[in-house]
Amino acid sequence: MGEQRFDVWADGAAYERYMGRWSRPVADRFLSRLDAGGGPRWLDVGCGTGALTAAVAVRYRPRVVLGLDRSPAFVASARASTPAPACFAVADALALPVRDGGCDGVVSGLALNFLPEPAAAVAEAARVVRPGGPVAAYVWDYSGGLPFLRHFWDAAATVDPAAAALHESRRFPVCHPDPLRGLWTGAGLRDVSVTAIEVPVVFAGFADLWEPFLAGQGPAPGYVATLNPLVRDRLRDELSRTVPTRPDGSIAFTVRAWAVNGRRPARAGSG
Repeated sequence: MGEQRFDVWADGAAYERYMGRWSRPVADRFLSRLDAGGGPRWLDVGCGTGALTAAVAVRYRPRVVLGLDRSPAFVASARASTPAPACFAVADALALPVRDGGCDGVVSGLALNFLPEPAAAVAEAARVVRPGGPVAAYVWDYSGGLPFLRHFWDAAATVDPAAAALHESRRFPVCHPDPLRGLWTGAGLRDVSVTAIEVPVVFAGFADLWEPFLAGQGPAPGYVATLNPLVRDRLRDELSRTVPTRPDGSIAFTVRAWAVNGRRPARAGSG
């Protein structure tokens, strides 16, 4: 299992406090750049708590937008907070329960990094979108675009040298432009482009930064959950000492995601 034993995704509310609150503005910017042309049937693969699903519903007003996720708890959270035309189901991104060409657009937010076979997932997305339809996704840039996580893992490695092997900057090979482009072209998609999305992240104070790490959702909080109280407190103190804090006590960063977009080739003779 290795470091993936810490990749826990089972509590929608805890995820919202940890990363979800930052993913919503990224979803809005992602869709604002997506020249998709609308359509009545949309699919969100790896929907999590439904941020991107809800944004698709608002922007494109489809007849239905289906959000799929392998976490029953996330699906339950999304159902509770996202109105129609959004609907949700538990499903595997590697075996989508959708017929060939059954969707007008397929999107995915912040999921590819955590899939065991991202190439197979992109191939599935390409299968279920209509000819000429878009397949688009975005992922956090764990290699350098999430500075608050870099500060966390640097502090963790100072306190616990074994934590260096868990640093998220080393774990996710697809969170770069070239690998993303390769996944899309490898699935037979055309007109592929990759762009950066940056949004500001401001923590009201150190507690606002630290407390989500105690909720056990995701690699870093999952790691914290394994620590004994003494080591956990040492990690907290080291992070507090090293994280940049503004005069008013707030902590501000700019975070980055990479967005990739392509289209399924149109049928021959369809123009």
